[in-house]
Amino acid sequence: MAFDVNQRRSGCPISSSLDVLGDKWSLLVVRDMVFVGKRYFKEFLSSDEGIATNILTDRLNRLDLIGIISKQQDPENGRQIVYTLTEKGVGLIPLLVELVCWGAIYDGAPNVDPDALKLIQRDKPGFIRKLEKGCGH
Repeated sequence: MAFDVNQRRSGCPISSSLDVLGDKWSLLVVRDMVFVGKRYFKEFLSSDEGIATNILTDRLNRLDLIGIISKQQDPENGRQIVYTLTEKGVGLIPLLVELVCWGAIYDGAPNVDPDALKLIQRDKPGFIRKLEKGCGH
């Protein structure tokens, strides 16, 4: 079944956002782009969560369709596709930072970077701006 970008369950902004991003794989792809700098299909496959190739293909296509990422041929290797965040995708950075904080506080997320957590706690807006600049925006 193809993803319909215009299909929404309701007009609620939370429900509408979840219609677009409601599966873990979409946000994990964006996470890898923001926090790890991944840009290539093989890089996403190497994530600890072990995404299947067909799921990754679907999520990359969906994220491109809804304008969160863009894809271009790699100028240095025309056989590869490079994925980058769009302005809309960069707009998810504050949400990701809040998820990091929530996970660290309420779930004891074992892989949270303690230095990054200290930076977030000290200057969350500055931390977010630094991530946005790192994504080219």
